[in-house]
Amino acid sequence: MTSLLAVAPLILAGVLIASGIAKLFRPEDADAWGELGVPAVLRQRWLIRLHPWGEILLALALLFFGGVLGLLAAAGAVLLFSAYLFLVWRRWRTVDGASCSCFGARQPITGLTIVRNAWFLLLSILTTWVIGVTPLIGGAVVTLGDDGGWVLALAASALTVALILWHPPQPSSPEAGVPIMGTPGTATGAEPEEYLRARTPAVPVTLADGRTVNLRDLAARGPILLLAVKEGCSSCVSVIAAVPRWRALLPEVSVRFLLWPAPERSSLTELTEPQSLHDPHMYVQQSIADWATPAAVLIGADGYLAGGPVSGSDAVSSFIDEIYENLHGERPAHDS
Repeated sequence: MTSLLAVAPLILAGVLIASGIAKLFRPEDADAWGELGVPAVLRQRWLIRLHPWGEILLALALLFFGGVLGLLAAAGAVLLFSAYLFLVWRRWRTVDGASCSCFGARQPITGLTIVRNAWFLLLSILTTWVIGVTPLIGGAVVTLGDDGGWVLALAASALTVALILWHPPQPSSPEAGVPIMGTPGTATGAEPEEYLRARTPAVPVTLADGRTVNLRDLAARGPILLLAVKEGCSSCVSVIAAVPRWRALLPEVSVRFLLWPAPERSSLTELTEPQSLHDPHMYVQQSIADWATPAAVLIGADGYLAGGPVSGSDAVSSFIDEIYENLHGERPAHDS
């Protein structure tokens, strides 16, 4: 069936259109490109803004051009998807808990992500194989003839796009109910309804088992409540003691200690999940706000702070209650 020639270009065009539209609704930024390893010379604001439009225009070229023009568009797609696969694969191999915004929304990079991008690259290679024999003007769309093959082409492209855009609900994500909130005790001094969300610092922190992770990438797995405490801090004693109860109270959130000493130098190190985070260079505090211990800050899975920071044992306890209230509509019960 001659219309089968259109299957690869049509699916690839659908992928590019889905990606471009998703990026228009969730714009990228230089930080996201930098995390993925895009060279600095390419991290220009104008290029980032044109990126989704470029994907859409490339998709239209794959649909409506054949012959030499179609081959040029297909070659561009091969280069583009080769770059995507290389960047994602390198990020996956070198950064624990890596994530990307390949289709707008930030998602963890997994083995399935690598397989998906390899499939896109294969589609682009198949496109270069078939698109040259389609009409110069009209391309894959004209090839959709009356022999019925176009039904298969449309169905395959629709399935591919649906698999890209559909994401199963994640109970631990902000969309599942973790609140965006502020408190009167935030370092910014904003009222709760005026809380301005800042980007989560993309800084390295050390897990208790010695692995170095990016804080923003780690939070992409699910929201994190960081509790900054110190050994020998009398005000921290009640906060440290309350952590098991708070973890039971907020299963939607990963409650983690933020400690300054290296894992082997702290008696508060927690090797079991959720592991403690260690920040000997104070990157996290210097990137968010100066605070006195104990302190708490809520980090969303979408790459932005969701509440805090607050300082002081009473303020931290009240902050936990407010998170619970935002999730469940009522204050938690306390032992009298």
